[in-house]
Amino acid sequence: MNIAPLLNSISKYISLTDKEIEYLESKVFVRKYLKGQYIVQQGDVCKYECYVLSGCTKTFYIDKEGQEHIIMFSIEDWWTSDMGSFISQTPADFNVQCLENSELIMISYDVVEDLYREIPQLERFFRKIVERAFVASQKRIVRNFSLTAKEQYLYFREQYPLIEQRIPQYMIASYLGITKEFLSKIKSQLILEQ
Repeated sequence: MNIAPLLNSISKYISLTDKEIEYLESKVFVRKYLKGQYIVQQGDVCKYECYVLSGCTKTFYIDKEGQEHIIMFSIEDWWTSDMGSFISQTPADFNVQCLENSELIMISYDVVEDLYREIPQLERFFRKIVERAFVASQKRIVRNFSLTAKEQYLYFREQYPLIEQRIPQYMIASYLGITKEFLSKIKSQLILEQ
């Protein structure tokens, strides 16, 4: 099992001893998913926090009218799950689905407390990850209120250049909260401005 990318990510915040790395390796597992498979489905309890080794996922919910609303995408070296469901062990509000064949490191809810007890600084690592996610979420809310659709798209393209090439345009439109037709219009406008 190759968890080197996860260990590299962890090492940006904390350092682990060989014994701690061995313990962590004994508590996580790698799982492969096919394109289209769900990691979590709305209404199910999220049992795993997932680190993306390879692939791409989307986190979304379906409203009462059956409309899909994309909340986030995750690619290599990112985390994905329904955090609210994972923490509270209550039914998930969101779906997490693979947009490509994906390989994930899975950390089960049942072992998280063991990990914190045996490797206390992992709690600091996960706190830092959650803090960054929270700040990013708040900034996204502000952008949704303060930027035009065109400005939001330009920001998305600048911040996530590796994602745009990997996902269909209608999903980017859903993430931005606009129609795919409006996104096409924005992109045509940008080409004319060059």
